[in-house]
Amino acid sequence: MTCRLCGRADLRSVLDLGAAPPCQRFMTADQLDEPEPGLPLHLRLCADCLLLQIPPLLSPADNFTDYAYYSSFSSSWVAHARRFVERAARELLPADAFVVEVAANDGYLLQHVAARGIRCLGIEPSENCSDAARRRGVPVHTAFLDKATAERVRAEHGPADLVIANNVWAHVPDVVGFTRALATLVAEHGRISIEVHHALSLVRDAQFDTIYHEHFQYWTVLAAERALAVAGLRLVDVELLPTHGGSIRLWAVPAASDVPVSGAVARVRQLERTAGLDTPAGYQGLAPAVGQIRDGLLRLLLDARAAGQRVVGYGAAGKGQTLLNYAGVRPDLLAWIADKNPYKHGRYAPGTRIPVVDVDRIEQERPDLILVLPWNLREEITGQLSGVGRWGGRLVFAQPRLTVIDPGAAAIEGAA
Repeated sequence: MTCRLCGRADLRSVLDLGAAPPCQRFMTADQLDEPEPGLPLHLRLCADCLLLQIPPLLSPADNFTDYAYYSSFSSSWVAHARRFVERAARELLPADAFVVEVAANDGYLLQHVAARGIRCLGIEPSENCSDAARRRGVPVHTAFLDKATAERVRAEHGPADLVIANNVWAHVPDVVGFTRALATLVAEHGRISIEVHHALSLVRDAQFDTIYHEHFQYWTVLAAERALAVAGLRLVDVELLPTHGGSIRLWAVPAASDVPVSGAVARVRQLERTAGLDTPAGYQGLAPAVGQIRDGLLRLLLDARAAGQRVVGYGAAGKGQTLLNYAGVRPDLLAWIADKNPYKHGRYAPGTRIPVVDVDRIEQERPDLILVLPWNLREEITGQLSGVGRWGGRLVFAQPRLTVIDPGAAAIEGAA
């Protein structure tokens, strides 16, 4: 394996999570007697360009042609997108603007652009998500973004004043080709906005469940600047965001643009250097911290079973599948996972074979403990599940530290 950004062969092991199936391959009942692929999840760091990465064992077509994740099922994420559009319309976009979003999913963001009468286009590879976006009034070109797609979109629609790429820069194995395609889409005086989980958050808070086969690389600003430069782009601003447990919004422009560089770029660079992420040594504390999270969760689940408590999960997110598979959790410790997405109902979580059910099941069975897998939506989900306190139910968050919440009372850190 060589680095997919700079091509160097000096890759250092950071965290080996063993093997797991792809996190979105939820199985039907008819498939339960069939084998599943177990693909390595081994995080490595390029000692030269500092790009964190896993081997590209799946193609984008394997992951995204039929995709189980719909962004609009998270109300907080839709609100985040709406605020972004309001700000962009107010501060950046000309009256005749054209906006392109890459990986537009189900139209969660561009619906707000279209509602303002701004010309827009989504580029989305999955048929099911594309159809959902069109039902929201969002025009979509169903394709993966590559050089040919970017050239076709530019020829048919013109250059974009704003290109948006939210939570997709981690999902592309050809990171150089993809970034060059972003550069093809943007106008000479336009901007590119890229949101992606911050590797500083991953390492500092041991957010290892963000590592799965859809995510080929994990970004610091130090690595991002190098990738953008390869595509003829320049980083001019960085925003630290709370989304996904700690993300960055990168603002890039064509290299010849006269947009000045914000002081935020240097400040975030320094944050990363202070955390030691400018050298391979700064990543070596991740593996021990991950082991502690796994051990604490297993102790809680085993103790709950010994006490005769019923434990279920909430939110069949991709990150949750990494956690459950790495910890070896099966239906004897977690009876089922409730999820709002009807696409997953009646299916079984990859690897663990834990059933996925409708959220109504929580009220019907009234479990003692609910393990919340998308911990990054803690505030939103705590509100959704506030009623479990009526029967003495409690919420469990395994990350960033083991926390048990008794609704209406204080959180209990590190205890069951």
